[in-house]
Amino acid sequence: MDALSHLREEYGLRGLARKDLLADPFRQFSVWFDEARAAEPRDANAMTLATAAPEGEPFARTVLLKGFDPGGFLFFTNYASSKGRQLEANPQAALVFFWRTLERQVCVGGAVSKVSREESEEYFRSRPLGSRLGAWASAQSVPVASRAVLEERLAHYTKEFGAEVPLPPHWGGYRLAPKSVEFWQGRPDRLHDRFRYALLPGGEWRIERLSP
Repeated sequence: MDALSHLREEYGLRGLARKDLLADPFRQFSVWFDEARAAEPRDANAMTLATAAPEGEPFARTVLLKGFDPGGFLFFTNYASSKGRQLEANPQAALVFFWRTLERQVCVGGAVSKVSREESEEYFRSRPLGSRLGAWASAQSVPVASRAVLEERLAHYTKEFGAEVPLPPHWGGYRLAPKSVEFWQGRPDRLHDRFRYALLPGGEWRIERLSP
């Protein structure tokens, strides 16, 4: 514990001022995301997705952002997975992006809904063949006896479908429509710059600085 208590990093690459921010959080996110892709090309779209069970127990895991626009932030998964079941019962979630190289974080919260079957089809067809077969082979979040069982199921669906793998009925996309988006820039002495966009009833965004 003593070693961990001294494990820290001092941030200080740059600051973030109100005048630096665009009026629309999606445009601001686009600017930061482009910079993150340049700085961290392998992990820029990795994000923590936090959901909650009906009784309130929280869960979090890392998933990949697959698109964003004024409608929200897009990701795909197995609808029968633990996160899918939690979102079915409680369609509220939070996302966290952390780009260590840039000393930046973005936190997003809002309501989640399934995308259309057509949108899921379009994305599914763009996935590598192995990923499409894996969506059939894995009953995500369900206990499995061994690795061999997964490999047997993969072989089964490879033989059944070949290269023409249909979209599974239990698989598709979600879109998180944000009610708040926070942009965080690390600063020295833990006096970080934090700005939150809050969605107002009329559809406009209020921007406010938060204490670090």
